[in-house]
Amino acid sequence: MIRRAAESDLKPVGDLLRQVLRIHHAGRPDLFAGSGKKYTDSQLLELFKDDSAPVFVYDDGGVKGYVFCRFEDHDAENEAPHRTLYIDDLCVDEKERGKHIGKQLYEFAKNYARETGCYNVTLHVWECNPTAKRFYEAIGMKLQYSSMEEVL
Repeated sequence: MIRRAAESDLKPVGDLLRQVLRIHHAGRPDLFAGSGKKYTDSQLLELFKDDSAPVFVYDDGGVKGYVFCRFEDHDAENEAPHRTLYIDDLCVDEKERGKHIGKQLYEFAKNYARETGCYNVTLHVWECNPTAKRFYEAIGMKLQYSSMEEVL
């Protein structure tokens, strides 16, 4: 049910990216556009082939969710060397939410991180998306640090 994204997934993944943008736009219209998506079709096709930033889809007779991942290697002088699997985006189709698809995608990414020698899994969640924040807390993620702003 969970596999690497392929060219044939371009449209459903694009539709899910639009759902995420709508949520972010509703919460922060000052930062997020009201239409479009995070990646162009050509960028998505490149990501689908990129082993350093794998995209996985939940396919159960159609794509019902995805998780965009990216490896980050930390080796600055002030850091203990480690590799992170950063979840750039995780989305479940709004019609499919509540069926534990998001948890399955996260667990898949976590196992993939473990298998590829990662120390941890990280992601960012917007304060304007409390549903996502509650979801990540419920599956066991802990706050690593806070990013703060003052809009001028």
